[in-house]
Amino acid sequence: MKEIICSGALIYAVNTSKFLFVHRTKSKNKNLWGLVGGTNLRHETPYTALTREITEEVGVIEIKKSVPLETFVSNDHHFLFHTYLCFVEKEFIPKLNDEHNGYAWVTLGYWPRPLHIGLHNTLKSKINQVKIQTVIECISVLEKDSKWKTKT
Repeated sequence: MKEIICSGALIYAVNTSKFLFVHRTKSKNKNLWGLVGGTNLRHETPYTALTREITEEVGVIEIKKSVPLETFVSNDHHFLFHTYLCFVEKEFIPKLNDEHNGYAWVTLGYWPRPLHIGLHNTLKSKINQVKIQTVIECISVLEKDSKWKTKT
């Protein structure tokens, strides 16, 4: 059986403390809210695939920091989904491709519905909730450090 590896980005805008979700129009996840992301190509690492998927699905954006959040592994070990928490300085208007027909910037815990079931499970996990909150707090501290901020 072929192994399927995917990568997804839970994008967080530091200026508004909101997360980006996209509404799918294609595949078995049609009409569900989910993350920017998709299937890794054979030669790609999970992070390389993530950056490609971000560019394909929402356009070229500047990710200030990416932190691995979770790797889901199916019971048969043939499906892996790498979720990254990705930080951008400001909310942006995504340049959606034909895989999506909408987007939403939402606050922590106020996820759009219906949410992809795998993503729902990831976000409902107490461990992941603590990780997200901890990383956001760390980034907030770093934001106050002028050396960390992006020069404009």
